Amino acid sequence: MKQFKTLAGALLASVALTGVAFAECEVTLKSSDTHPDGYPTVEAVKVMGEKLKAATNGRICIEVFHSAQLGEEKDTIEQTKFGVIDLNRVSMGPFNNIIEETKVVSLPYIFRSTDHAHRVMDGPVGEEILAAFEPHGFVGLAYYDGGSRSFYNSQKPITSIDDMKGMKVRVMQSDVFVDMMTALGANATPLPYGEVYSSIQTGVIDGAENNWPSFESSGHFEVAKYYTLDQHLIVPEVLVMSKASFDKLSPEDQAAVRQAAKDSVAANRELWAAREKESEAKVRAAGVEIIDNIDKTPFIEAMVPVYEKHANTPKLKELVERIQATE
Repeated sequence: MKQFKTLAGALLASVALTGVAFAECEVTLKSSDTHPDGYPTVEAVKVMGEKLKAATNGRICIEVFHSAQLGEEKDTIEQTKFGVIDLNRVSMGPFNNIIEETKVVSLPYIFRSTDHAHRVMDGPVGEEILAAFEPHGFVGLAYYDGGSRSFYNSQKPITSIDDMKGMKVRVMQSDVFVDMMTALGANATPLPYGEVYSSIQTGVIDGAENNWPSFESSGHFEVAKYYTLDQHLIVPEVLVMSKASFDKLSPEDQAAVRQAAKDSVAANRELWAAREKESEAKVRAAGVEIIDNIDKTPFIEAMVPVYEKHANTPKLKELVERIQATE
């Protein structure tokens, strides 16, 4: 009980200090993120807040609520639309059924590398997708890195598409990802993220797919000793603002918000790159076999039916072509 009172006192003191810190601001924008404190996306929004505060001479501040304090992504999207939450860092996936343009960057192998993804999202295609958020009640501000996802398993090295056949692989609950696994000849097994470790350990599934930091921090590398660096998904994360909140600002302050968001991207990329290297080093030191020289061509060619199903309008087909044509 004494320990609880001490903890409660510390939390109250923290809240009080936070209140004092933001009391001096004329406008405090509430920002949501499901990731924990210290995560590259969380820290990037803090950088945005610093830049925005400086640009507005302390008038506008950003208060970051990390660790899903304001709810999971699906819930916070709705709150952001109505201005209950002002800013929100969200994975692109939950927007797929709301803004069709976001489906394109969620397609497997749409990006050849992280650098290719940066060139696309920093250019006209990225700006066009950000603009597509506005009719739905959001202002698209910037893209953050969320890493590239690759396959890992407990059974054998995946060196070719033939090795995927019959393999039971956990995926997120997404039609695109389920169809991707079917196209590769594997058995897609949608499971909650928290069940992956024990499911690999007990043989319920053979493996899963994720980025370096998730593979490492989840401990999955302890039970899945083969990691194939195929980078089938490089899905950007997006920072959006409620249009209701944005419209309350003056044109000058709106411009300051947009610029501060753009300026925070470099911080996110730098932090993400460092986090990836740290996780990769830990995984390699643990003796995981890394397969990084596979021919991706058969994997990419197998995605034709996935693209036909999910990029099935003239607008989406054109976006796919423009992304693929970007050098």
